[in-house]
Amino acid sequence: MSKPNRGFVSGHRLSDAANRQPLAAPLGAEGRLRLRTITLTLAIFATAVAFAGESSLNPQLPPGAMQEKATAACSTCHEARIIVQQRLSKPAWAKEVDKMIKWGAEVDPKDRDALIDYFSTSFGPDQPPYAAPRSNRINTNQSKKIVTPTTNQKSNSEN
Repeated sequence: MSKPNRGFVSGHRLSDAANRQPLAAPLGAEGRLRLRTITLTLAIFATAVAFAGESSLNPQLPPGAMQEKATAACSTCHEARIIVQQRLSKPAWAKEVDKMIKWGAEVDPKDRDALIDYFSTSFGPDQPPYAAPRSNRINTNQSKKIVTPTTNQKSNSEN
C-alpha cells in the first residue's frame, strides 16, 4: 500500500518531484512572523482610525450632575447622538425616560426625576437646534448635477 502524497505539489516549479520533498514555506518561519506582525499592526491602525473618526461623529452628553448616570443608562442601547439631537419639553422627556425604563434602561427610581431635569435642561425646546457634526468622509450617494445644453444655448459647432 502506498503512502498518500500529502504536502507535495507535483509538477509545480517549487516542488522536488524526484525526491518527493515537501515544499518549504516561501517566507520561512521568520518571514511568516514578520508578515503576522505587519498584518496585526495594520489591523490595529485601521481600527484606531475608524474609532477616531467615529468618536468625532458621536458627541458626548454635556457635563452635569446626571451625566454619568445618563450615559450608563442610555448608552447600553444607543449612542449619545440620539439624545443630543432631541429638543423635548419636560413632560415629553418624562414620557421618553419612562418608555426607556419599560424597554429595559436601568435607572434607579431615586434618579428618575433628576435624570428628567438633566435632559429637559440640556435638551429642552429652548436650546439651539442640534447641528450634526460634518464627516470628512465622501458621500458617494450624493447625486451629481448634470448640466445639459438647452435650445437657447449655442453648441460649440455653431460658434
